[in-house]
Amino acid sequence: MSNDLPVSVWATAQASPTTQRKNRYTRESIAHPAKMLPDVVRYAIAHYTEPDDLVLDPMCGIGTTLVEAVHLGRRAAGIEYEPHWVTVANNNLALATEHGVEHDAHVIHGDARQLTTLLPPDLRGQVSLVVTSPPYGPSTHGRVAVAPGEGIQKYFHQYGSTLDRGNLANIGHHRLLAGFTRILAAAAEFMRPGGHIAITVRPWREHAELIDLPSQILTCGRNAGLIPVERCVALLARVAEHDFVARGSFFQRDFLRKQREAGLPLHLIAHEDVLVFRTPLRPAHEAATEVRAA
Repeated sequence: MSNDLPVSVWATAQASPTTQRKNRYTRESIAHPAKMLPDVVRYAIAHYTEPDDLVLDPMCGIGTTLVEAVHLGRRAAGIEYEPHWVTVANNNLALATEHGVEHDAHVIHGDARQLTTLLPPDLRGQVSLVVTSPPYGPSTHGRVAVAPGEGIQKYFHQYGSTLDRGNLANIGHHRLLAGFTRILAAAAEFMRPGGHIAITVRPWREHAELIDLPSQILTCGRNAGLIPVERCVALLARVAEHDFVARGSFFQRDFLRKQREAGLPLHLIAHEDVLVFRTPLRPAHEAATEVRAA
């Protein structure tokens, strides 16, 4: 990852994830295996947009980006591949309406790789901010339960059917990156000049090897024609008076304990990267016209 990008730290875990979602998300939202933290989304929207701006999430899951956008007075649109999560996202928007939040937000069912045919043409050039996250495939943690005689059982850890090869989470790492690049390039067609794209992403370990997904996503953005402008550290740990209070999942802590027992001195991941890109300040066809005129 480039070292010349400005870096900032977002204190986005002062409250627990459960507290951040309280009263804004339905109980069925809990089941999603890779939910974005509302405070991370909220900070990005507040920082990079103005009221009535349009915010887009091409892989919106339970609709976190959309819900936080409408609570901040923005318009929102989202695309989601899994029909179940489309329903959940719509239910969360309905909950916002019940709480008195009038909004212009829509969830579209479809594959974000077909974004240019899914979004209405009149939205081209209208999007001020994209907030999204790539799927993590088998690295998601989910939740656990302990049953007598059966040990620890894992649940809520999959996006959908693992047999669905149309799902980006199931097609392998390199095809995932290619698909995500395609999504970013398509999203850029709907953005206003100078609009921002904020991508939340964290590394994971596979057989104790660190997979540097943030650096790979940075390359995806560049290949999609986007301009990197900032690398942010969104904390997953609470900032206390003299230290950080980690909020690691059961699986993170269990993995850490086993690796330390094996002699590998690992630590809990206490942040996720937010990679911020922008689109060119002028549409490409205008820049080309100016060059020809010169």
